[in-house]
Amino acid sequence: MNKPLTKKRSLVFFLVPNFSMLPFSAAIETLRIANRMLGYEAYTWRLSSTDGTQVLSSSGIGLEVNTSLADERKFLGGENRPSMVLVCSGIYVEDFNNKSVNAWLREVYNRGVSVGSLCTGAHVLASAGLLTGKRCAIHWENLPGFAESFPQVDVYADLYEIDSNIYTCAGGTASLDMMLNLIDQDFGENLVNRVCEQALTDRVRGPHDRQRLPLRARLGVQNAKVLSIIELMEGNLSEPLSLLEIADSAGLSRRQIERLFRQEMGRSPARYYLEIRLDRARHLLVQSAMPVVEVAVACGFVSASHFSKCYRELYNRSPQQERAERKLTLQTVR
Repeated sequence: MNKPLTKKRSLVFFLVPNFSMLPFSAAIETLRIANRMLGYEAYTWRLSSTDGTQVLSSSGIGLEVNTSLADERKFLGGENRPSMVLVCSGIYVEDFNNKSVNAWLREVYNRGVSVGSLCTGAHVLASAGLLTGKRCAIHWENLPGFAESFPQVDVYADLYEIDSNIYTCAGGTASLDMMLNLIDQDFGENLVNRVCEQALTDRVRGPHDRQRLPLRARLGVQNAKVLSIIELMEGNLSEPLSLLEIADSAGLSRRQIERLFRQEMGRSPARYYLEIRLDRARHLLVQSAMPVVEVAVACGFVSASHFSKCYRELYNRSPQQERAERKLTLQTVR
């Protein structure tokens, strides 16, 4: 359905240090193309940062911004008030916790302005208390740490989520899809199709489309039984299933499962299960501030010492060293 070409939106893209350039540029380019197709500036935007100075992206490219947090606070009460604020972040967002930004975001939301996030910006919204009891989307790589840090938030590995006045996007090219949804709300399907033609995208993905490649493609495995067992393992990391329980669920004997995993994965099912639990632990160590003992429990280990032993055997460093290296990297990129 086509809609009258009268609506206008003004957006603020709030840039957090180390923000990801891909979702940011995909969002802005989608809006720019829409303006071009319409023949007027239906969408306007400005860039903002905490102090109004340049912000470095995770790719090392710095962007100058138009406003500071102080400017945006003043604008809320006047004609420059935005209709939407989007928080743009990327790696190491867990270390960004600015009380002034949190207070501003709450004020923005309470004034009836739509708020949202690109990539890992949901961390900032959750820290501000805006996602409690809400659905949100975040990049699959950041989901485990986010879920542990914010258990009061309903987080999903969706492309994007729209819950009331809050828009969250998993990042990557998913910001294009979320902006297409916004354009559809404002101007209808005809304009969306024209934007897609210009952006060389052959379809509009829905919010619940998958983020990741299917297991078959990711692992290069064709055996359906092995894939179903791996899915079962990935869904039970904090309380690992026994091989007998896995065998019962798969309708196979333990010996059959052992043989299949040796053939397809080059290791025993127990070893493969351990490795995916340790991979989850590595993500939690890098992307959250959870104590090591809590990381161990969250990944199904009965003790921190057993966890540390297994971690060192696989990664050749302890969990504590992993976290220390992350902090050193963070200091370097800053």
